Amino acid sequence: MTQFSTELLLKTKTLTIRDVICNGACRHKSDEECAHRTSLVYPYRGVFMRHVGRNDTVAEANQMLFFNTAQGYRISHPVDGGDACIDLSIDEALLAELAPKDQIQPGELFGFRRQRRRIDPRAQALVALLRHGLHRKAAETLEAETLALTLVRRSLGERTSHAAGASIGRQKLVDRAKLALSSDLARRWTLAEIAAEIGVSPVYLTQVFQQVEATPLYRYQLRLRLARALDLLGQYDDLTALGLELGFSSHSHFTSSFRQNYGQTPAEFQRAARLRR
Repeated sequence: MTQFSTELLLKTKTLTIRDVICNGACRHKSDEECAHRTSLVYPYRGVFMRHVGRNDTVAEANQMLFFNTAQGYRISHPVDGGDACIDLSIDEALLAELAPKDQIQPGELFGFRRQRRRIDPRAQALVALLRHGLHRKAAETLEAETLALTLVRRSLGERTSHAAGASIGRQKLVDRAKLALSSDLARRWTLAEIAAEIGVSPVYLTQVFQQVEATPLYRYQLRLRLARALDLLGQYDDLTALGLELGFSSHSHFTSSFRQNYGQTPAEFQRAARLRR
């Protein structure tokens, strides 16, 4: 069975946008692959791990990953369900203009120093608007290009994204917590349950997670749930059912959380993304 499917959503002189879906059948590290171009990859469904040398990165909807030209990597799926991502590649001259200089690695080949950045809720919303609009052929080319460049600026901005900095041990601890949360988005975890899953004390877990991700553990889980809602909004007429399926206690809880993060209610976002009239 083919593990990947790729759909070209948009190709212009400025940028290329693809929707890449993987069934996650390979649980262990894949054979090494090599990126043929520098691209920014935005997971919007599921979770996977990307391995570059000794550097491991959990890829889920709160993150954007850099795939640098000629950089070798492997992929694994420690959690069932596969994944789906938006792959965005931009003309390198424009990307160099958009990217802060301190994020670019030295050398002849253009590339980024770090493996990933955590994106904010507004960037997640832009990913969803792009994907829904292009899939439904509701977004014109100029609109899609403008949204994509806005997304890149937001993904690289110091005020709107975050580059984690921590020891390898602490990063791995946080990664285990992310995988636990991603394995069951609707589960109403307690702090003690997650800490037991990871094998550390609740106090230590909250301290390390805050240090690495610059956001509390509970808020990180909330953003994963809301990102899944962005993915599913085109499939639901009953928004109460969607909220309850994702672990929210009520329709009002879902709606208020969604509005607080994205500036719109779920119904308003459906209309803005032209998912509903």
